[in-house]
Amino acid sequence: MSFLKNAEKGKNLFSLYILTVILIIIGYAIIGQLPMLIDLALNKYDLTQPGSGEVKQLSAFFGENKMLFYLVLPFVFSLLALVLSVRFIHKRSILSVFTARDSFSWKRFFTAFALWGSVLGIFLLISVKSNQNIEWNLNWSTFFPLLLISLFLIPIQTTCEEVFFRGYLFQALGFSFKKGWIPVIVTGIAFGLMHGANPEVEKLGYSVMLYYIGTGIFLGVIALLDDGLELSMGYHAINNIFAALMLTNDWQAFQTDAVFIDHSAPAFGWDAILTIVLLQPMLLFAFSKLYRWKDWRGKLFN
Repeated sequence: MSFLKNAEKGKNLFSLYILTVILIIIGYAIIGQLPMLIDLALNKYDLTQPGSGEVKQLSAFFGENKMLFYLVLPFVFSLLALVLSVRFIHKRSILSVFTARDSFSWKRFFTAFALWGSVLGIFLLISVKSNQNIEWNLNWSTFFPLLLISLFLIPIQTTCEEVFFRGYLFQALGFSFKKGWIPVIVTGIAFGLMHGANPEVEKLGYSVMLYYIGTGIFLGVIALLDDGLELSMGYHAINNIFAALMLTNDWQAFQTDAVFIDHSAPAFGWDAILTIVLLQPMLLFAFSKLYRWKDWRGKLFN
């Protein structure tokens, strides 16, 4: 059975999907936010002041590392709610929402992780050499805690997004519509819209949504053709880890004590355009050859 059809292994009443989404929201918006709210209350932080709820203000209050911790912590509870719902509400295996294979392919995960990480490293070298606004920012006392958060919590955040969009929702749409292209497009758009509240959108305008939606569609095509989330999870994990660890600025969602800081004015950069126009299609082609994907047309349209 293909990854898209894994939902057929369990219960698929519409009410069960609504219940699961409610539990995921509770995990994220209520349970996941409580530690930060308790911390704010204990330290008498005034949330009534204008701008007090913005990431930049909260980062100044908590410090960059603690703020990053509080940003990604809710995804732990959302992922837990999601996988438990798949197991006990939909009555199917947790593995089925990750892959159609008999076991999770860590080799695929780390292949995508290493390939995209190498590309990001090349981008960084070019940017550092060509952009005088990028400065060395490494502080060892804050970098090691950042490294731990990035390696252990950010992959949970990206896994939660992949499992929800390219796993759970993807398979639900596949069960309902029986056409691969529909979940690819719908989850790609939903993934982009989810990022609509990011600070980047306010600074760069809605043009940046093309990057988020395009990336969502790219990851959906990978999940569909490879019958699993391993490649998309590897790509997504290193993308966000790199953003937290290596290059930061004062206007993006992840504002951290990274190795480099970019003081340039907010702009929809050449690297983002190159990624969706050239590099993601090239990666798609490379994966298709490496894993010998066949019947693209059948998986997308039949």
